Amino acid sequence: MKHLLSLAIALCIMGNAIAQMDEPIIASDSLEISSNPTNPKDSLPYAMVAGGSKGIGYAIAVALAKRNYNLILIARGYDTLVAAKGKLEALYPIHVEILSYDLAKEESAGAIAKWCIDRNIKLKVLCNVAGLGGDHDYLRLPLDSLRYMVNLNVESCMAMSLLLLPLLEKNAPSYILNVASMAGFAPIPSKNMYSATKAAVISFSYGLRNQLKKKKISVSCLAPGPVFTKPQIKRVTKERLGWFGMQMAVPPKKVGEVAVKKTLKKKMIIIPGTWTKISATIIRTLPKRWMAGIYGGLGG
Repeated sequence: MKHLLSLAIALCIMGNAIAQMDEPIIASDSLEISSNPTNPKDSLPYAMVAGGSKGIGYAIAVALAKRNYNLILIARGYDTLVAAKGKLEALYPIHVEILSYDLAKEESAGAIAKWCIDRNIKLKVLCNVAGLGGDHDYLRLPLDSLRYMVNLNVESCMAMSLLLLPLLEKNAPSYILNVASMAGFAPIPSKNMYSATKAAVISFSYGLRNQLKKKKISVSCLAPGPVFTKPQIKRVTKERLGWFGMQMAVPPKKVGEVAVKKTLKKKMIIIPGTWTKISATIIRTLPKRWMAGIYGGLGG
């Protein structure tokens, strides 16, 4: 049991934080918008995926497209957004809008919400996926980088949910999916700020779910473990954790499918994968002061 717990904790250290580390913690000045004002598929409802151009966000977008949702994808990288739009519209009979914004910037959420409200978008699903993490954050990174992580992981999720509430309420029943991580279940010394931001997302989601129940807006929170969004993640998982790590890992496509399926079924906490659920249960049961010590002893 002790060996299983150590493996589970170590995997949590490596988990979704690494999967989301697609871009460096550098603010972007780009605020581009690309859209098509004429949409022949206006009868379909819309789902917005903030951070939807690649990785888990793109997998969530695919799962929503399969269910005949038009999409609004948001990310910093304009080229990746264009590529995602092309693939999705070629595969599914939907329309995809793309908005290029840095969600860590304070003005982004307001501009996105105004764009949607001005066009009276039939928004029924909001997915706050955008996030950033990595090893050795708090004592290694400058203050502006730490603030950027907090703004992207927490503030953007809070702001997007609040400013898009009028459209979600208008089109209820509707859904909000916030993406956290297994790292949010316990403090991790080496990922102090990342685990803290994901814990905040989990707590925020629980409270918001209660607040919006009477408005017929369901709130869910995805907390995945390791997701092989890049080859090096698979390599590191196999090297450090062997068979057990490979059993716990869940492919991005499955994470996206499970996330959307459970969100539409109004599930609160969504943890893809049987082994990941077992590990998460153990981690959530132990006192946080113990977990911080255990993580520290494992190099986390």
